[in-house]
Amino acid sequence: MASTPSGSTSDHEQAVPGLGALADALTTLRARDDVMLFLRDLCTLPELEALAHRWQTVLLLDEGVPYVEIAARVPTSTATVTRVAQWLRHGTGGYRTALERTRRRERRRR
Repeated sequence: MASTPSGSTSDHEQAVPGLGALADALTTLRARDDVMLFLRDLCTLPELEALAHRWQTVLLLDEGVPYVEIAARVPTSTATVTRVAQWLRHGTGGYRTALERTRRRERRRR
């Protein structure tokens, strides 16, 4: 794993025991369906919904959609939208990396 702006990945692994092993498992999954099946086994439906809502929030923030509109469309709270926006701007870079790679993949598909 690469180092991040907010500390090394080992710092994150120490803060969340097992995070490194989970990241290792995710990196073995290449097909979208495999990732979806893994996430479904790993998470409860409410956890999956929360994760999906956060990702939808990232996508809408990147498009410049206002917070209140995002909260209504996703649906989530404006507090969650604000937290996601803060992590997008000042977090470890994970959202930004995934966002850039997702956008790049979408452009290649067109």
